[in-house]
Amino acid sequence: MIHAAELDLLRTALVQLAGGFESLPAHDPDFDVVRAKAVLEEAARRLQDNYPYHHPLYAGQMLKPPHPLARLAYALSLWINPNNHALDGGRASSALEKECIAAIAGMYGWSGALGHLTGGGTVANLEALWIASCLHPGKRILASSQAHYTHARLCGVLGLPFSTVRVDPSGRMDPVHLRELLAEGNVGTIVASIGTTGLGAVDPLQDILPLAGEFGVRVHADAAYGGYFGLTRTLTTKTRSAYELLSRADSIVVDPHKHGLQPYGCGCILFRDAGVGRFYKHDSPYTYFSSAELHLGEISLECSRPGAAAVALWATQQLLPLVPGGEFAEGLEHSLHAAQALYARLVESAHFQPLLSPELDIVIYLPDAPDAERASVLARAVFGQAAKQHLHLSLIQLPSEFVRLHLPSLQANAPLTTCLRSVLMKPEHDAWIEPIMSILESAAKAARA
Repeated sequence: MIHAAELDLLRTALVQLAGGFESLPAHDPDFDVVRAKAVLEEAARRLQDNYPYHHPLYAGQMLKPPHPLARLAYALSLWINPNNHALDGGRASSALEKECIAAIAGMYGWSGALGHLTGGGTVANLEALWIASCLHPGKRILASSQAHYTHARLCGVLGLPFSTVRVDPSGRMDPVHLRELLAEGNVGTIVASIGTTGLGAVDPLQDILPLAGEFGVRVHADAAYGGYFGLTRTLTTKTRSAYELLSRADSIVVDPHKHGLQPYGCGCILFRDAGVGRFYKHDSPYTYFSSAELHLGEISLECSRPGAAAVALWATQQLLPLVPGGEFAEGLEHSLHAAQALYARLVESAHFQPLLSPELDIVIYLPDAPDAERASVLARAVFGQAAKQHLHLSLIQLPSEFVRLHLPSLQANAPLTTCLRSVLMKPEHDAWIEPIMSILESAAKAARA
């Protein structure tokens, strides 16, 4: 879990950091080492009450351990504790954040884009929808029924009407229904999910963008989960087409704290047209006077933000550049391969039935059963039995009629079917498919006993 070299690297870096402040008069705050040691050890004991998120046998929610360098850089910056709201509070870390934003925007072919880091995808999407409301006041937001639930909630916060677009059998936004809703009028923005967090489906930008142009609406790409997969080389042709068109979206959200190997919380919002910065413009009587350069608080809704997040992301991107074929992209390839390998093994299994061939690294499956009620009971039982063997999964409830599109023999005797869901975000998952499958088979037998 903890590499011994990490602590040595941090100690060396802290000495380097302290060297930059040697000219100041000596000042050592009081620090009761004995009491602090006891409290810290108790905190360590309390933190043991967690699932093993770092381990390959954790294949449940979207939890991926930060890269060791990200941990170290984040910790290093805490001795400064920079605030990236204004240059007064985070001069160096603000510069690093701007470099990070340029690199992420470059991943989508954008130069000169406006963007910044946020506390996570929720705030990033809030800013995207807020700009949408500034450009199209009072107009409706459209997102698929598999889009993240926060879009509907955020529209409620912003006082915007919201409508759901149905999905096709693959879980992608249905262009036919989208056209029908656009034809009704009063639509300002379409939210395209580039990797839904439930199914891992990528909405078809190749169909959405022409419709947006025809009806004069914006397209916001919520790529919080799937935003980095465009760097890979093994996507299907249809999925690849969506990623190749991301540069034509008006705004993009991506979460470095998902596949970007960062600690929580680290989201990112990007706008293709830097001119939307005018909507952020505000005055502060005491904040923005230390420099004529751009203060990040001038282009964000959040005020205080941890500069540590920018330092950690910058360090990671220096070590693992965001380039196709690079080491970072190779890690994503392993996750994609792991999902396909697990899917293939589930197809062969006598105990499970997978629903969809995974587009990204999420696999949805359910125990073999005649009807929705029995399948749901068995799914929950497998979930519990697998956990006893240290394999941690997640559950997802899907409309039974959607499940029947893939498993027509399943009787829909309940409106929802509880399915098993595995997120194979860690590159290490690629080497752990056999142990994972072995535990799944054992858990399925125990669930039926």
